[in-house]
Amino acid sequence: MSTTRKTRFSRRIPDHVTDELVNVLGHSKKAFGFNDLFEKVYENLKARNAVSGGEEMLRLRAYEKLQNLVTRGLVEKKGKEYRGLARIEEASSASIAAAAEAAAQASK
Repeated sequence: MSTTRKTRFSRRIPDHVTDELVNVLGHSKKAFGFNDLFEKVYENLKARNAVSGGEEMLRLRAYEKLQNLVTRGLVEKKGKEYRGLARIEEASSASIAAAAEAAAQASK
């Protein structure tokens, strides 16, 4: 008999890169170029000792996460500059965990 195995991987740990992008873009109303934004995010992650994989790999991950936020409509991109919109806090790990908790409570 065959058993069904769950093959989908789910990452349950907080996403520090997205959290720092939300932190920087959410607390500032100005627009950032990617390099300026990355420098702020990198400094914050180094201060929290949350940097792993090297700077270039982190730069690629940050760019991917930023483009994901743009696609979701949480960050506005004009030319080569990015600015957080009003709903950007929805992307933080704390907000996602609270929404998951609320959904779990509602399903009981």
